[in-house]
Amino acid sequence: MVKNFFETIESRRSVRKFKSDSISDEMLQKIIAAGCLAPSAGNVQPWKFYIIRQQENKELLARAAGQSFVAQAPVVVVVVAEPEEAAAKYGDRGRELYSIQDTAAAAENILLSACALGLGGCWVGAFSEEAVSRILNLSPAQRPVVIIPIGYPQYTPRTRNLKPQEEVVLFFD
Repeated sequence: MVKNFFETIESRRSVRKFKSDSISDEMLQKIIAAGCLAPSAGNVQPWKFYIIRQQENKELLARAAGQSFVAQAPVVVVVVAEPEEAAAKYGDRGRELYSIQDTAAAAENILLSACALGLGGCWVGAFSEEAVSRILNLSPAQRPVVIIPIGYPQYTPRTRNLKPQEEVVLFFD
């Protein structure tokens, strides 16, 4: 079942417990294609998506994040920025800001597409960059930005408490 756009946004939650069911290559391809469709400054697309299925590597990533649930997901996607690609077009601002914004947009597309396909995922931003870089054998020019464990949810996460829109929306005319 594929959800419509607004249902997907409203139902996306951080999932930290997964069933052991594998994710088909077709579903994974759709999820990664959605990541590739994210907007990026100047269409530079300064990202790489590392797909991890091997249990040993998932466990290493879980340790690097200090979050054991990462290893329980059938698939883990690590979104990696390539700041120098953005810097080639935009200098320091591309390196320090655009490459991170662009990879964040790609990561959100990955999370939303997984949700639309009935899967769950979690944005894991707290991890040792050095350890993840070593695990994935990244070059010094690459920067891991987010770890996304993906799988079939073992439960339905509770509704989030969000701030009222009146607290976060400002009209500046």
